[in-house]
Amino acid sequence: MTAILLAFIGFCALIVLHELGHFTAAKLVGMRVEKFSLFFGRPLAKVQKGETEYAIGWMPLGGYVRITGMNPTEEIPEEVAPRAYYRQPVWKRIVVIAAGPFVNIVIAFLIIWALLLANGQATDQPVVSKQDLGQPAAQYLQPNDRIVSVDGVRGDPAAIARQVSTHRCAGRQVDGCAAATPATVVVERDGRLQTFEITPRYDGTRGIERARLGFSYENATRNVGPVDASGVAVTGMWDVTTRTVETFGKLFQAREREQLSGVVGTSETLRQSFEFSTTLALYVLAIISLSLAIINLFPFLPLDGGHIFWALVEKIRGGRPVPFSVMEKAGAVGFVLVIMLFFIGLSNDIGRIGDGTLGDIGR
Repeated sequence: MTAILLAFIGFCALIVLHELGHFTAAKLVGMRVEKFSLFFGRPLAKVQKGETEYAIGWMPLGGYVRITGMNPTEEIPEEVAPRAYYRQPVWKRIVVIAAGPFVNIVIAFLIIWALLLANGQATDQPVVSKQDLGQPAAQYLQPNDRIVSVDGVRGDPAAIARQVSTHRCAGRQVDGCAAATPATVVVERDGRLQTFEITPRYDGTRGIERARLGFSYENATRNVGPVDASGVAVTGMWDVTTRTVETFGKLFQAREREQLSGVVGTSETLRQSFEFSTTLALYVLAIISLSLAIINLFPFLPLDGGHIFWALVEKIRGGRPVPFSVMEKAGAVGFVLVIMLFFIGLSNDIGRIGDGTLGDIGR
């Protein structure tokens, strides 16, 4: 229950901060904000402060900021007309619209940067993990030990596992039986080599069914400073961005469509990550925040990127406004895209619920 609550709070925080970006930018450039709402639909609660109504809707699928004059054809009282959205210069409109995704990008960066400073950067060197350290390994090995060899055999984790599996129980191979002979395990610990004689045990778990020492691997980490952490965070975020764009560019390929998740799958993944570890939960939250920014910047109305696109078109046209009818027709394409993405993600989530794989993490 706690994990569900934390996931919900995290999701809400991303929405509020995104809309707060639009809200703050609009106020700073002098636009009139009529409403700030967390979630959609009829308000469950609302309060009026000055010219702005603050509300919480009943449909937890997002949020919005309503700025006076977002529709250029709406009738606006003369006293507020100068502060209407479409009465503002192009640069102000772009600043206000881009502020929401910008906040999500900053949130993602700060979370990843802080996690790197706290936990270090993962390397490609496998070491003994503190997770799943069981018997008999727990009597000899320590987290972050690097396995150098087993019985003189060196190699990657797969090669080490194959060598350990050559040790067999004296009689029938049954779950938990001890091997007839011990394995000679050489590890590197704090820069020095140590040798242990460890007797493997047979693991009859379905999918394993071989002798094991009783540990798993994780990648070693290295400490990074604030500057290095910034570079690593930006590089990682760029990789996520390019993969996300590539995925949406291949929506007509069945395999790529299967990778999409909707709000159900995203929430479930976040919930499970809170149950697994706070670090993983924060990382997932950062990726969700970055993904919200990327999707919102797609150049289709009603997404933020659509508003930015048409503002730039107006600038290229020498300040001549684009006919609202043209934007409406183009917006219909964007609306269809958004609905298509929503239903593809939702159908994938339903399928994962059916086969029990929704939100699988670390398996």
